[in-house]
Amino acid sequence: MIKRFEKAEEAFLVLTLVVMVALIFGQVVGRYVFSDAPSWTEEMARYIHIFQVWIGASYAVKLREHIRVEAFVTRFQGLTRKILESISVVIWFGMALFLAYFGTDLVLASFTNGQVTPAMQLPMWMPFLAIPLGGIGMCIRLIQQLIQIWKGDYEMHKGGDIPA
Repeated sequence: MIKRFEKAEEAFLVLTLVVMVALIFGQVVGRYVFSDAPSWTEEMARYIHIFQVWIGASYAVKLREHIRVEAFVTRFQGLTRKILESISVVIWFGMALFLAYFGTDLVLASFTNGQVTPAMQLPMWMPFLAIPLGGIGMCIRLIQQLIQIWKGDYEMHKGGDIPA
């Protein structure tokens, strides 16, 4: 199940990047060649980018590519290092859970008030959905990291490589 989640995440990020580039290219061609471009392409590219950022944040947790200061923690080994790494992950998990919870509140509030996007007239809850999805994805990744820390792999190999 986790492997499917990882593959879906990667595929989503690649496909949305391709679609976003095509939309922006179409917008540029429309503006400079035809002196007119549909407004929905710009709005769609913006919403795709929002999803990329939030889903990409989850993916970056897997790759351990988020900014992190390790000067203090790397001086320790063994149980002390596990505890320090765990504290870091638990604090981050709390923030990701906060984003997932209040992002869901935002989606539900937007769903009930019926707000729509300006150009495409999509329900506004759809772009807001990226926030809880990214928060949930980060929570899943952080739980995986916590498990790895307590299995003894507190170095957490870059690139998401988890030793067998």
